[in-house]
Amino acid sequence: MTVTPETAAPSARLARGLAVLGGDLLVPLADGRTVTYANLDYAATAPCLAVVAETVSELLPWYASVHRGAGAASRRCTREYEQARETIADFVDARPDDYVIFTRNTTDALNLLARALPAGATVIGWDGEHHANLLPWTDSVLLPVPARASQAAAQLDEALAAAAGRGGEVLVTVTGASNVTGEIWPIAELAAVAHARGARIAVDAAQLAPHRPVSLTRSGVDYLALSGHKAYAPFGAGILAGRADWLDAAEPYLVGGGATAYVGSPADVRWHTGPARHEAGTPNLIGVVALAAACAQLAAADRTALETAEHDLVGRLRAGLTALPGVQELRMFGPDHDRVGIVTFAVAGHEASDVAAHLGGAHGIGVRDGQFCAHPLARRLLADASARAGQPLGDHAVRASVGLGSVAEHVDRLIAGVTELAGAN
Repeated sequence: MTVTPETAAPSARLARGLAVLGGDLLVPLADGRTVTYANLDYAATAPCLAVVAETVSELLPWYASVHRGAGAASRRCTREYEQARETIADFVDARPDDYVIFTRNTTDALNLLARALPAGATVIGWDGEHHANLLPWTDSVLLPVPARASQAAAQLDEALAAAAGRGGEVLVTVTGASNVTGEIWPIAELAAVAHARGARIAVDAAQLAPHRPVSLTRSGVDYLALSGHKAYAPFGAGILAGRADWLDAAEPYLVGGGATAYVGSPADVRWHTGPARHEAGTPNLIGVVALAAACAQLAAADRTALETAEHDLVGRLRAGLTALPGVQELRMFGPDHDRVGIVTFAVAGHEASDVAAHLGGAHGIGVRDGQFCAHPLARRLLADASARAGQPLGDHAVRASVGLGSVAEHVDRLIAGVTELAGAN
């Protein structure tokens, strides 16, 4: 495909520093032809920013131990590692006394927080969460996803009032944007309700942060988790950012070198406070620096312009799918609710895996099919969509997701591919 001003990626048009790798990737089709890859699977793993790859390449010759080396390479790597922590703290607008702890991904970060909960704490969440924010909590109250996002605050307030009689700390957990539908939850409003009842709130920002600015300070959120591989830095790093006291009071998430202030014997150990307490072992320096580079580029970009470009692409995709017979979109809160670049749908008479295979083999399009690690929500939304369609749509759906580097031609190609299947019914 020839890149013209009209088809150039939003990243190239709006923020030159946000170009992604793989935009010219050629992939084979089932008939033997090749075509430029249409990556519509950003919600699973986003492509790498070119500047992130350059940053990693520049650091690799200096790669050395962090925190415990006296040589020039080790000192530089230590500086890069801790500067990355500051850069990411700025990206999430952390409060001065918040910690930024490096993890493998969002799942790892939320499991860390689950391990750090005070004894006897109650967790309140919703049954529409990604498994990463559904399964780590051992004593949780699950609320049904409301029909409207505007109902969530009252629903939470009622649940918090009921939990008050149990005693102990209370943590509310919620996604920032659904990984199934892209719909955005009212996290600032939920944070205010939680704080009014003396509770804290944690947000899974894996899908939200790459698409919209996030702010611990302005939203009032107590803890926030995100993954680098969703945010254009696929090098195996994530973060947990938030309030220090629970994290300092908890036993280390991992035990070993780096987390220890003193070891007299296995029974005589003093642990560090601060992020080091939960970062035992040799850290993922490359992943951390990559994530910081991506965050710096996103923070410097015109986020409003990027949001507008993404909104236009999502609107184009939704309108094209809505016009097709037998195609139903999955949604929680209604067709007009604000969302990031995710559209999930089912095609009557076709298994989701067959739809995804057709799009890949005949059109060079990458999408995801299944229940998207949010099985309870996906099953419920598929049942709702089946009721609207007046016929069963199966147990799985197809998810198309866009981001930096997505263009109108990718969306139009997907619509053409689904049209072939819908017209065959």
